[in-house]
Parts: sequence; structure tokens; C-alpha cells
Amino acid sequence: MLTPALSIQNLGVRLGGNTILKSITASVAEGEFIGVFGPNGAGKSTLMRAILGLCPITGGEISLFGKAPGRSNGEVGYMPQSRSSLESTALSARALVAAVHKGERWGLPWPSRAARQEAERVLELAGAAGYADRPFAVLSGGEKQRVTLAQALLGNPRLLILDEPLASLDPKNQMLLVERISQIRKETGATILFIAHDINPLLSAMDKVLYVAGGSAAVGSVDEIITSESLSRLYGMEIRVIRAEGRIFIVNAEGNVTETARHA
Repeated sequence: MLTPALSIQNLGVRLGGNTILKSITASVAEGEFIGVFGPNGAGKSTLMRAILGLCPITGGEISLFGKAPGRSNGEVGYMPQSRSSLESTALSARALVAAVHKGERWGLPWPSRAARQEAERVLELAGAAGYADRPFAVLSGGEKQRVTLAQALLGNPRLLILDEPLASLDPKNQMLLVERISQIRKETGATILFIAHDINPLLSAMDKVLYVAGGSAAVGSVDEIITSESLSRLYGMEIRVIRAEGRIFIVNAEGNVTETARHA
């Protein structure tokens, strides 16, 4: 059998004396596009940090391409949700990408030729080459996301972890970014873990969903996981899944649409 890109077996995580994740088991094949969903506070980001080796686990194990987290970080590209420290920088998008080549961060006024060439490659791949010489601070939200995506693509990672890249984007830019990431997967063969609130922008792109709720998780096709029965088991409460006009709405017992089906 082929070694999966990601294997999680009976994973448990406790932080500050609280159980965040318990008995999570999931397997992701190399090259798959996985949408990661769940309500706020469910543990999606904690799970991603555990996969990256940045969060101690209290039970079970995680394997990335057959290696433990931390030993495979050179094969993982990470696009964080927050970029607040860069919002006012006068550096160009090109300089920001070149500065983090090979894991280096700052203090590189003259990036090497290799760093510049790698920056050109990933900026083109992310669709950000057209505005790479503009200051990062003046770019639109969608343009900044493309630059941050370019940083995550440095070094040809085999796994991309994208933490809510659609946040704060309008529907058109959400669609364009999902299309770009789908094209990146096609060109590079990278495995994608894409965290999002709303499942609908990803319906045509993803192979499976990984849904986190109640400290547990389930992975499978949309039709297997996004059902009233499956989500009710995960949440430990009544959840209704409504499909209308090609969209999915996830509704709790009080009739409120959950975060995971919010239309941006």
C-alpha cells in the first residue's frame, strides 16, 4: 500500500487541563484536496498545529509521509490565518517572499540569486507576479492572500495547510482563490488541507471533508459526512443539513445556520 500523506491514529490533545481533541483517526491520500470544517473553538487550528508538530499531543500518533511531525516540516507549506505583523510593512510582495526562502525570515537586504528565482516561481504559481513589486501594505485582501500563499509554496511542499484563506474575501475573490489553489494542486500534485467556515465555495474543488466538532472528527466524502445523522453524532446534539439550489446549509436545533455554512 502507498504511504498516506497524512495518517492520524487515536489522536488526543489537552491544553491548559482541557481536552481539545479526543480519539481522532483520519487518513489522507497523497494529492487529495481536503476541506477542514467545524464550528469556532472546535479544535481545527489545534489539529493543524499538532500536524505541524507545534502542539504536544497526549495520545495517539501523527505521521506525515511516514515521518513524525517536525521531521517532515520541509515537506509542509503553511499559510497562517493572521498576517497582522505585516499589514503596515513597506516591503514589496517580492521582497517578503524572497526573505523567507529556505526558512529565513528577516535581515536579508540582498536575497541570493536562488532566493530571487524561487520567489519568482512561487509568485507566478500563486498568481501574484503582476503586483509583486508593489508594497504589501497597499495590496487588496485578495492580493495579500496570494502573496501569503506564495510564501507557503516555497520549497515545493508536498502538503499545503491553508488556515482560513477565504476569510474576509468577497465571493468573487473566494472563487478565484479556490480556483488558483485547485490549479496549484493540479500542477504540483500537492496534498491540500484547506480550513474554511463555509463549505459551499469548496464543493467543486475538494475530494473529501474533515469535519471537527465536539472534540472528535470524521473524514469522508461530502455525501458521507455532511448529513444530519453524521453531524448530529459529532456535535452531540441535533443538527440538520439542508441542501437547496446547489448550496448546503447546516442548521442547529434552534434553527440557526452554523458558522460552517455561512455565506460570506
